[in-house]
Amino acid sequence: MTNRPTTADQPVDQNGRPYNRLALVFTLLVGTFSTFITSTMLTTAFPTLMKSFNISATTVQWLTTGFMLMMGIVIPITGFFLQRFDTKRLYLSAIVIFFIGSILCYFATSFWGILVGRLVQAAGVGITAPVYQTIMTSIFPPSKRGAAMGTAGLVVGLAPAIGPTFAGWILMHYSWRMLFLAIMPVSLLVLVMGFFTLRKVLPTKKAPVDWMSVVMSVIGFGSMLFGFSSVGDHSWTSPIVYVTLIVGVIVVALFILRSLKIKNPLLQFKVFESSDYTLSAILVSVSFMAMNEFTLVLPLYLQTIHGESAFASGLTLLPGAITIGIMNPITGRIFDQLGARNMAIAGMFLLTLTTGSFIPVTPTTPVFYLVCLYTVRMFSISMVMMPVTTTGMNALPLNLIGDGTVVNNTARQMFASMGTAILVSIMASETTKHLPSQGVAHATPILFGKLSLHANVVGFRWAFFIATLFSLVGFVLTFFLKRDSRRLG
Repeated sequence: MTNRPTTADQPVDQNGRPYNRLALVFTLLVGTFSTFITSTMLTTAFPTLMKSFNISATTVQWLTTGFMLMMGIVIPITGFFLQRFDTKRLYLSAIVIFFIGSILCYFATSFWGILVGRLVQAAGVGITAPVYQTIMTSIFPPSKRGAAMGTAGLVVGLAPAIGPTFAGWILMHYSWRMLFLAIMPVSLLVLVMGFFTLRKVLPTKKAPVDWMSVVMSVIGFGSMLFGFSSVGDHSWTSPIVYVTLIVGVIVVALFILRSLKIKNPLLQFKVFESSDYTLSAILVSVSFMAMNEFTLVLPLYLQTIHGESAFASGLTLLPGAITIGIMNPITGRIFDQLGARNMAIAGMFLLTLTTGSFIPVTPTTPVFYLVCLYTVRMFSISMVMMPVTTTGMNALPLNLIGDGTVVNNTARQMFASMGTAILVSIMASETTKHLPSQGVAHATPILFGKLSLHANVVGFRWAFFIATLFSLVGFVLTFFLKRDSRRLG
């Protein structure tokens, strides 16, 4: 089936029928936001769940780690789904899967019941995220994709950042079950709206599924994500970490080789033949990693060093979340006028500068100062993420946009997990290295407390230093973006 023409006034779907583009976008925005917010919202609820089910911190972490792991497994397979299935049915099916997961979590009577529900939720989110981004890229002409992807950035930037604050407010007034009950009506609303507003807007074909590629994708990407996620509980020298990482790298390499040889690959790696797309995918992954790692490290710093509560530390992320939510659509429109290169250079420079400003933190650094730095940091990320994403998508022909979106989302998941793992491991090792001996604890407990606090500060400083290096690499890469990287049409 050929691609149907789309005009600014009256777009038509793959069946040649006109549809309301604004209503379709609104449905996708609400649906994807309501699913994406659940990726981070349980971090604030960990203490409550640990007490309710009598489990350790290591165990409860799997409600988030397992969620990200399942997303990383499902996202690559979504590339095949986009080729084979009607986008309307695919998106609504993903919302149904997410809704079922929410029900399982709400009625769970054990930790394992919640974990199963979370994995089902994640399977739905792993489909909605790339489908949403692919549709947003495909239904707008290149000259308007900046604004469209900026709107899409509301989900990518705002939802995960606002999740901990949203959960913290609910837990102050209700039980943990309300976290899942509050999402269910939104899912039902999206299903009803989607029935009337969503359309088949992408061409499909009856491509046979390569089950060997599916198995290799699940094992490869799953092993790599599991390895990175396990670093916080173990270490890089632990067999559970390095063995799964080695297995993951080998299987993913074999998966890529197979994909390049077969006729209908699960993921189309031909997207990397475009240097513009490749560079944009790297830059987007670096900026997403920069956003994701601070969502974990900064609240942890405020709780450990400043003694803030989980809710208060989550609340410090709110101004930054609001900033990136407001700025993503604005930077998208600016991209349509100016292109991405200068915006990305300025954004990455500001990101490097603000991240580096966290390095000299002390126990007395004002929280307000940290909140301001974090907010400016999120502003800088908004100047990079969606404009550069749009640059990469514009570099691809329409028939590869779905594959490009899936590869982009897969890379973001891998970079986010890798970056967080590196920061957490370095933070832990440097803290351990500077901890005083137990002899000091017995002789002078007060001195031991001060030295332990200093050791934790040193660990966080190293984490912020490594994060600054990641940002610096991204800053250097922005200079390789083409000056006229837009393909306006």
